[in-house]
Amino acid sequence: MCDVCGCGQAAATRLVKIEEEVLQKNNAIAAAVRARLAERRALMINLLSAPGSGKTLLLEVSLPRLMAEVQVGVIEGDVQTRYDAERLRRVGIPAVQINTGGACHLDAVGVQRVLGEPPLTSADVIVIENVGNLVCPAAFDLGEQAKVVAVSVTEGDDKPEKYPAAFAVASLMLITKVDLLPYVNFDVARCKEGARQVHPGLPVIELSARTGEGVDAWVEWLRHQLAHVRDVPHTHNEHHSHAHRH
Repeated sequence: MCDVCGCGQAAATRLVKIEEEVLQKNNAIAAAVRARLAERRALMINLLSAPGSGKTLLLEVSLPRLMAEVQVGVIEGDVQTRYDAERLRRVGIPAVQINTGGACHLDAVGVQRVLGEPPLTSADVIVIENVGNLVCPAAFDLGEQAKVVAVSVTEGDDKPEKYPAAFAVASLMLITKVDLLPYVNFDVARCKEGARQVHPGLPVIELSARTGEGVDAWVEWLRHQLAHVRDVPHTHNEHHSHAHRH
């Protein structure tokens, strides 16, 4: 239950009012965050998934490949604990933790605050690992240039059909833990088709952080997004768009 976004409210009319007020305030701050990033020519990615999809492990194995080229930082979002940020720091990845204290998603206020703290002040690429949830995080703009949604093969291939909003706003879908495909009942083709029903043309990368399969493609996608941000004049890049950079 989340008292911030109103998803725990029983009365429908009150829920709508709360959502409108919260989202309006959030979106205004997100626009300011996006403008700030554009001035820096910095890339920020919002990584969404259900709990246990392997987001943290993927960052552990992939971000060091970028760190030889550019400065990288991670914003870790969790309801409680600092475990994930500490995991990343142990392998040399700069990370800042945000604990929501009960809220089921990060918001632009929290992101704006930590962007002013080292090591994020000098980062060229910032990855937000959002709270594990495929519902509320999809509705909250954090000032990122792109959302990425991850689905693990241990979750079930119907996730895009059950949680269409997350896939509709994504610029990329990751299918993670593909090394486990021989041991689970997961239809990759069905998962892709379900995602593309709500988002035609959505790019998909199949990967395994354990074996390294597909990780190069993910890192290359991040490089491409950074190149795009650096090529676009910041006066254009300030404006939020869900245009998908394939």
